[in-house]
Amino acid sequence: MDARSELRAHAAELTLRGLLLGAVITVVFMTANLYLGLKTGVTFSTSIPAAILAIGLLGLVGGGSLLESNIVQTQASAAGTLCNVILVIPGLVLVGHWHGFPFWQTTGICLIGGLLGVAYSIPLRRALVLRAGLPFPEGVAAAEVLHAGERRDGGGLRALLWAAAGSGLVGLSTAGFKLLAEGMHATVAAGSALFRVGIGFSLALFGVGYLVGIGACLALLVGVAIAWGAAVPLLTALGEGPGGAPDAAARAVWSGQVRLIGAGIIAVGAVWTVATLARPVGASIGAAFAASRGPAGVDLPREERDLPIGWIAGGAAFLTLPLAWLFGGFAADAELGRLLPVLIGVATLFAVLFGFLMASACGYLAGLLGSSSSPISGIGILTTMITALLIPLVIGREAGPEGDRFVIAFALLAASVIVTVASIANDNLQDLKTGQMVGATPWCQQLALIAGVCVGAAVIAPLLSVLYNAYGFVGALPREGMDPANALPAPQAALMAQIAGGIVHGELPWRMVLIGAGLGAVFVALEAWLRPRGISFPALTVGIGIYLPLEVVVTIACGGLVGWLTERRLRAAKADAEAPRRRGVLLASGFLVGESIVGVLLATLDTLLGRSSGLVLSGPGALVSPTWLGLIIFLSAMALFYRLVVRAR
Repeated sequence: MDARSELRAHAAELTLRGLLLGAVITVVFMTANLYLGLKTGVTFSTSIPAAILAIGLLGLVGGGSLLESNIVQTQASAAGTLCNVILVIPGLVLVGHWHGFPFWQTTGICLIGGLLGVAYSIPLRRALVLRAGLPFPEGVAAAEVLHAGERRDGGGLRALLWAAAGSGLVGLSTAGFKLLAEGMHATVAAGSALFRVGIGFSLALFGVGYLVGIGACLALLVGVAIAWGAAVPLLTALGEGPGGAPDAAARAVWSGQVRLIGAGIIAVGAVWTVATLARPVGASIGAAFAASRGPAGVDLPREERDLPIGWIAGGAAFLTLPLAWLFGGFAADAELGRLLPVLIGVATLFAVLFGFLMASACGYLAGLLGSSSSPISGIGILTTMITALLIPLVIGREAGPEGDRFVIAFALLAASVIVTVASIANDNLQDLKTGQMVGATPWCQQLALIAGVCVGAAVIAPLLSVLYNAYGFVGALPREGMDPANALPAPQAALMAQIAGGIVHGELPWRMVLIGAGLGAVFVALEAWLRPRGISFPALTVGIGIYLPLEVVVTIACGGLVGWLTERRLRAAKADAEAPRRRGVLLASGFLVGESIVGVLLATLDTLLGRSSGLVLSGPGALVSPTWLGLIIFLSAMALFYRLVVRAR
C-alpha cells in the first residue's frame, strides 16, 4: 500500500455532512432530470456533475477527502436515476386512472423499486465490476473527476456554474419571458406528401448531445430520416393522415403510427440484448452464491467488503411484502373478487424475477457502454408489452367498472416498478466501479445508495405534482383554461400508454410495430458488425430518434456534432485532450442543470399564481422576431462552447 492509499484508508468516508450534502444535490439534480425528461423524454447521468459539485462544496466547508466526495456523488447519482420512472408513470395520468400523483403510491413505486435495484446491484458487483473486464466509461470518468478534485482544482466548479447561469438565462427568456422562441420548424408539401424540418434552441439538449457522443447522435439522425424523410411523407401521400393543416396532419401521422416503428426497433433491440446476456447473468448469479459461501466480510480487504449477502437476500425477500401491498392497494377497487390474490401474486413474482433479469442486462450494458446508453427505454417498452399481454390472461376482462382502463393502468404500474429496479441497478454498478477506482469501501457506498433512494423517493411525488399542476401533459391538463401549447409532452410515457392501450383494446397498429421490428433486426445486425471495428451505432437509439419530437432530436445531434468537431480539432493540433474534454463535460453538465432548474422554478411560480406563462413579457410589437433572435443566440452559444473547449488548458 502506497502512502496515498494508506491515507485514504484512514480518511473519513461515510459522514453526516456528506449525507446531508448528497441529499441537497439529490433534490437539485432530480428537479433537473424530471423537468428535462417530461419535456423531451431524455434524462442525463448525474454521476459526473454530482462529483464536481461534491468536490467544490466540500471545499467551501473546509475540504473533504476523496472518499467522502465519492460518497456524496454516489448518493446523489442514485437518487437522480429514480427519475427514469417518468418513462412510464405519467401514463397513469394520461390514461385517466390517476388525476395527479398520489404521494404514497408514487413514493412506494420509487422506494420499493429503488431498494430492490440496490439489492440486486450488490451481488452483481463482484461479477460485473470486478471480474467481467468491462470498461464502465462513465464510472471511469467520474473517478477521474474525483482524482482531479483531490488536487484541489476549483476551475471545474466555476465552469459548471457559469454554464448553468447562461443556460438558465436562455431558459428564462424562452419558457418564462417568451422573448425568445423555443425553436423553429416548417412543414413542406410535395404533392400530397408532407416533409417536416426543425430545430430547437435548448442548451440543455445541446449538452445532452455533447455528452452522449457522435455515434449515438448519428443513430438519432437515422431515426429522424426514417420518420420524417420516409415514413411520414409516404403515409401522408397514401392518404393516411387526418387532413387539415399540413403541420397538424404530419404530426398526427407521426404520433399515431410512425412512433410505433420506433417502438418496434427498441423492443427488438431490448430482446436481443437480454438474449445475448444470458451467460453473463448466469455468471453473476453464480458469483453471488460463491461470495455468500466465502470468508466473512471482516476477513476481506476493506475495498472488497459488501453488505452481508444474508442481509441483502433477507431485505429483498422482505420487500416483496410492501410490493404486494402496493399492487393490492392499486387493485382494491377493481372488483376482482377471488382473482385479486392471484393478480397480486403473479404481479409481485413477475416484478421481482423480471426486474432482476432487467437489472442484470442494464448493469452489463452500463459496464459496456455507460449508464446513459443503457436501454432503459427499451426495458420500459418490453415490460409494458409483456404486462399488457399477461394481465388479461390472469384476470380476463372482468375488472369491474374500470374495465380495460384498469388493465392498462395496472400494466403501467408493474412496468414502473421494473423500470425503477433496472435503472437503479444500472447506475449503482457504475458508481461501484468509480468506488473501486478511488479505493472506496463498497458497503459504505451501498449504504449511501440506499440513502439516495430514500431521499429521492420522498421528493419525487411533490416535484411531479408541481410540474403537472403548472404545465399539465399533452392530452391531460389538470384544469380548464390552461394553454395546451405549454403542456409537457412526456413523450416516452405517452408511448408506453399508447402501446398498452393498443394491446388491451386490440387496436395497436401491429403493421407499424412489425415494420419497426424488421428494421430493428437490421440495425441490431449493423450494430454487432460495427462494434468490433470501434464504431458506436446503438440500434436502440435509432428507435428513440423516431419517436422523440423532431426538434428535440436535431438539437441533441447539434451537440454531438460540436463534440466531434472539437475532437477532430484537438487531434489535428496534436494537443493534450484531457483538459478540453473535462471542460466540455463540465460546460455541458452546466447547460443541463441551469435550464432544468429554471423550468422547475417557473413551474412553481405558475402553480402559485394559478395560471400558466405568468412571466410573459413579449407581445406583437416586438422589434425583433423571437424566432430569429433565438436562433442567433443558440448559434452564438454553440460557437462559444466550441471555442472554450478547444482552448481549455
